[in-house]
Amino acid sequence: MGRGDPTNTEWARLKPHLPEYGQRGGRWANHRRIINGIPFRQRTGVPWQDLPARFGSWKTVHERHRRWSADGTRDKIFAAFPSDADAAGRVGWSMVSVDSTSCRAHQHAAGARRKVPGVPGKRRPPRQHRPDEGLGRSRGGLTGKIHLAGEGGCRPPVLLLTPGQWGDAPQFIPALERVRVRRPGGGHPRTRPDRLGGDKAYSSRRDRRCLRRCQIKHTIPEPKDQRAHRTRRGSRGGRPAGFDKAMYKRRNEGERTINVLKNFRAVATRFEKRAYVFYGTVTVAVIRLWFRP
Repeated sequence: MGRGDPTNTEWARLKPHLPEYGQRGGRWANHRRIINGIPFRQRTGVPWQDLPARFGSWKTVHERHRRWSADGTRDKIFAAFPSDADAAGRVGWSMVSVDSTSCRAHQHAAGARRKVPGVPGKRRPPRQHRPDEGLGRSRGGLTGKIHLAGEGGCRPPVLLLTPGQWGDAPQFIPALERVRVRRPGGGHPRTRPDRLGGDKAYSSRRDRRCLRRCQIKHTIPEPKDQRAHRTRRGSRGGRPAGFDKAMYKRRNEGERTINVLKNFRAVATRFEKRAYVFYGTVTVAVIRLWFRP
């Protein structure tokens, strides 16, 4: 076992969620060697062709990573680990912090074929492909953005990819709706943390209304311009938003989650053309975080 490879304990937790070996005419064999090669590439950021020979053919490693990113295998594993951790009482629901980070796109990530509806002879992309492939041009060039929610153990139970120039506030509700941690004993999944924290980018009236409707306590500071606008309107401006400075200090859990996630070089810099493949890359890194006790 090389440095960074999943241990025997981690492999025992991961193996039940992988496809069986006998599928696809028996061509799938030795999942563990592939599982060791995928995190190696995500951690180091090397091109797929430069994978060490001990992982086998690089085409096999890349194709299985791409296939598992497209057929929902990654989503299945990603949903299973928070569920197991929640059953063991290891998920910090007392405070969940939302945040986002930009990922610079490598020049090899550009040039993915876009969907052209109504044009005959054009090959349509699979259902998992985003029309914009999660890439946008901002001040830093081609970038993508990862929106996540980090719990007390710095492990995100939810991920969302958007182009880099998209704002944080409009993605708050879609990210919150993705929080669905299944309960192993059955019943409704856990969808609401006890408290949610965020920076000033999430201080919109739309987001605050959503939190009140879901009965979720929140700790989000109010920007000066919004506070001045509310004061000018007088009684029509509504009551000031509650804010707990002591609780707001825990917002660094979201920033620390991003810091740990970007230790994976294939996450800090996007090399994939397709959004669903890059989402699988980020998911691999998140699963490694959920391995931690």
